[in-house]
Amino acid sequence: QVQLVESGGGLVQAGGSLRLACAASGLTFSSYDMGWFRQAPGKERAFVAVINYNGGSTSYADSVKGRFTISRDNAKSTVYLQMNSLEPEDTAVYYCAARYRTNPRYDYWGQGTQVTVSS
Repeated sequence: QVQLVESGGGLVQAGGSLRLACAASGLTFSSYDMGWFRQAPGKERAFVAVINYNGGSTSYADSVKGRFTISRDNAKSTVYLQMNSLEPEDTAVYYCAARYRTNPRYDYWGQGTQVTVSS
C-alpha cells in the first residue's frame, strides 16, 4: 500500500532551520505532485508548498515565500522542505501529501511530523 513517511521535525529556536523529508513508497512517485501542509494547534490544516511531478514547478503559501524551499528527488522517491528563518508562527504538525498530476485533490497523506519553534 501507499506510505508517506515524514521525518526531520523537532524543536528549534526562532531564526533557525530545519529540513523535512517525506519518503514515499507504493506509488509511482514521479507521476505525483507532492505537497506540504501544516496544522497548528486550534487551526485548520493549511497549504505550505507544492512541487509538480517532475520538479519543474513549485508554489508556496505567502507566509513562507522566501524562507521555505520545496524540492524532490524522484530517484529516491523523496520530497523535501527546507525551512529557514523559522518563526514561532511556523509551529505546527507538518504533513506531506501526494496528488496524481491530473487530480484536483490529494490522494495520499503522511502521518505528520511536529515542528516547534521557540521564541
